[in-house]
Amino acid sequence: MVELLPSILSADFAHLADQIAAAQRGGGSAIHVDVMDGHFVPNMTIGPPVVASLRKVTGLPLDCHLMIDNPNDYIAAFAEAGANWVSVHYEACPHLHRTLEMIIHHGMKPGVVLNPATRVDLIVEILPMVHHVLIMSVNPGWGGQEFIPFSLDKVRQLKEMRRALGLKFKIEIDGGVAHDTVAAIVKAGAELLVAGNAVFGAGQPERDARALLDAARKAAGERAASKRTGGKSKIH
Repeated sequence: MVELLPSILSADFAHLADQIAAAQRGGGSAIHVDVMDGHFVPNMTIGPPVVASLRKVTGLPLDCHLMIDNPNDYIAAFAEAGANWVSVHYEACPHLHRTLEMIIHHGMKPGVVLNPATRVDLIVEILPMVHHVLIMSVNPGWGGQEFIPFSLDKVRQLKEMRRALGLKFKIEIDGGVAHDTVAAIVKAGAELLVAGNAVFGAGQPERDARALLDAARKAAGERAASKRTGGKSKIH
C-alpha cells in the first residue's frame, strides 16, 4: 500500500502543530523528520528536542532520517524523544550492522538510506534487518531539489532484490516527489513517499497532501492492473 510521509523540512515552523494536523487530515500516515548536522550534509536542521516537541502534538509515527556523522552517538536520544523509525546513511556508517542493531535495541524500526551515487547491491547483507530502505532521489541537504531520474532504476532493483530474497521491508523515496513525478515513482515500486514542498510549499497542506496521495494511489491501481493483465507500463 502506498503511504504519504509529509516532510516537515518544508513546513511553517511557526505553525508546525497545525501544519502537521492538516497534513494528517490530507492522508499523511507518518511524519518525516530530516535531521542534518552541517557535516555529513551542507545544512543544519533539528535534533532530539524538536522530535520530543513533535511527539507531544501528533500520534503519527515519527520517521527520523539522520543525515549526520556518528549517528550511534544520538540513537538513544532520538529513542528517548519519541522517534518511531530511524534511518541512517550507508555512507555515514562504517559499522552499519552495529548501528542497525542499536536502533532495534532502543525499540525503534531501523532503516538504511542510500545517496544517489550509492549502489543498491551494497546493502544486501543487512536487508533482513531493516524496516525500510530509503532511496534518495536528490542529493541530501536541501529541500526543493529536482528529481534524479535514475533513482527509479534503483527502486526497481531494490524491489527485485526484495522479491528474490523473500523479504518484506518497505521501499521509501525522498526528493522531488511531486505531481509530475509521483506516478512514475509508484509504478517503479516505491511505497513510502516523502514529500515536503509538494505538501507544505503552497500553504495548503491538507489539500495538497490529499491531491498527491490520490495521484499516488491512482498510479498504484494502474500498476496493479498492469500486473494482473501481464502488461508493462511505460516509466521514464
